[in-house]
Amino acid sequence: MITQTFLPQFTIAELVFQVYHSGLLTPTHRQQLRTVLLHDCLSEEDQTAINRLLHAVRRGWLKVVD
Repeated sequence: MITQTFLPQFTIAELVFQVYHSGLLTPTHRQQLRTVLLHDCLSEEDQTAINRLLHAVRRGWLKVVD
């Protein structure tokens, strides 16, 4: 039996850039974050980038949309 691992087709840096550029955290972005958080070992740099995204959402600098 062959198991197939689906790796994300993006990097955290690309995701962060897209979110900050648009000012919106879309459902697709949230799904990508979930995928990375559940399946990957994150570097310290990636963890910091995700923490900054969450901080920006809490401060109101980024909006979460459905």
